[in-house]
Amino acid sequence: MMMTMEYHNPVLLKETVKGLNIKEDGVYVDVTFGGGGHSKEILKHLGDTGKLFAFDQDQDALENTIDDGRFTLINENFRHIKRFLRFYGVKEVDGILADFGVSSHQFDVAERGFSTRFEADLDMRMNQKNQLSAYHVVNDYDEEQLKNVFSQYGELRAASAMAKVILENRKENPIKTSEQLKNVLKKFLPPRHENKVLAQIYQAIRIEVNQEIEALKEFLQQTPELLKKGGRLSVISYHSLEDRLVKRFIRNGLFEGEPERDVYGNFEVPLKKVNGLIVPSQDEINSNSRARSAKLRIAEKL
Repeated sequence: MMMTMEYHNPVLLKETVKGLNIKEDGVYVDVTFGGGGHSKEILKHLGDTGKLFAFDQDQDALENTIDDGRFTLINENFRHIKRFLRFYGVKEVDGILADFGVSSHQFDVAERGFSTRFEADLDMRMNQKNQLSAYHVVNDYDEEQLKNVFSQYGELRAASAMAKVILENRKENPIKTSEQLKNVLKKFLPPRHENKVLAQIYQAIRIEVNQEIEALKEFLQQTPELLKKGGRLSVISYHSLEDRLVKRFIRNGLFEGEPERDVYGNFEVPLKKVNGLIVPSQDEINSNSRARSAKLRIAEKL
């Protein structure tokens, strides 16, 4: 069922769009449409012949589609960006924008199960057609799989012990709700840091459910081929795992290791960074606490 709810203002809105260096007649892609805030800002800078394509796998985002002949919303995961743009005859674009945060709407709708604030069924699917949900991760993964999820995606020191406790508890009854999961892991939630640790646990499960790291890598690998020479990539990340991948890809064109060098010690990369790391101002953080961990990186196709 579609939910109509106000989406909050995007983080680093002006800076992210400015980073695209928009040309009036250009073709641009907003791969994380959400409430449409970034897309509306991009459209302000486009002329009559400019084009904007947007991606969002969440059905709820379709409620926010923009009535503008220059705009097309594609209800798919951005990991398939190249394939779906080709359906529209688009092989190259002038700029790509990505904001990898979970939308305020997803956090604020209790039944989606993204927020630690609400009692809800374990879900956390950004695409509600997907089979894998938070319930399946918590109840079907073996101990090693759970440990890896908490360790890699939540950076939780007690990952191994948490996995063990979940397995012990689900023997008798499945863990169905966020409140049940919280109670099972109660001993790992120190009173003064309960919300912080819970947020790390939720982040880890959410990343696994939505295959966010794999999707990010697949997306980034397609950007050099999609961008025209001089085209821009403007990306906001919210946790160190994502930001590290974005930073390495812009610097080396790879996620791990170093690129091959020629006999002179030089190597070629498809992108070059533009400016340094951009973070929100204190004023923006004060008005939107979710901006606190945002990091914006901009790159240009060489």
